[in-house]
Amino acid sequence: MNSQNSVHRAIKVLGISGSLRVGSYNTSLLRAAADLLPEGMTLELFDLAAIPLYNADTEAQGFPPTVRELRERIAAADALLIATPEYNYSIPGVLKNAIDWASRPPHPSPLDSKPTAIVGAGGRVGTARAQLHLRQILMHTNTLLLGRPELFVQRASEQFDAAGNLTNETTREALQAVLEGLAGWTRRLYPVA
Repeated sequence: MNSQNSVHRAIKVLGISGSLRVGSYNTSLLRAAADLLPEGMTLELFDLAAIPLYNADTEAQGFPPTVRELRERIAAADALLIATPEYNYSIPGVLKNAIDWASRPPHPSPLDSKPTAIVGAGGRVGTARAQLHLRQILMHTNTLLLGRPELFVQRASEQFDAAGNLTNETTREALQAVLEGLAGWTRRLYPVA
């Protein structure tokens, strides 16, 4: 099909926060993304709270229902938007655990060839080390990562109000640029018709 003559349908993005905290800045960042989507893009969030710890014995008996749902939602999405905090220079265990479940078995995996953007909100370095580590992990799953633009939200406590709204206009514009980049990356990889 000639993509120049096709009408694009909406790009379905699944947002995953690596934080379980009720007042998570990273979950708030995903909620802000939902308000800043470019035309032709939708965003749904998936909560990792109910995902059990990965265990190969459990996998051998069949995926637990919450894991099956995660895998199905990743597979149904055209792209992923992952917001990660930084814990001890890396990603939270809950996020790594979800990736471990989603990547099994490796062929086929719903993460394989999935266009993905990474963002994060944190302290002075804005999750730069965690995002670098996450990129390394997702390279192994053959996830197709957006290179630029990047977003490292520094001093997150100063960028969100008490209700979790992203109030810094420069950061909102940077987040919007990531979303536009993800839309372009997804359509470039897989023309969505």
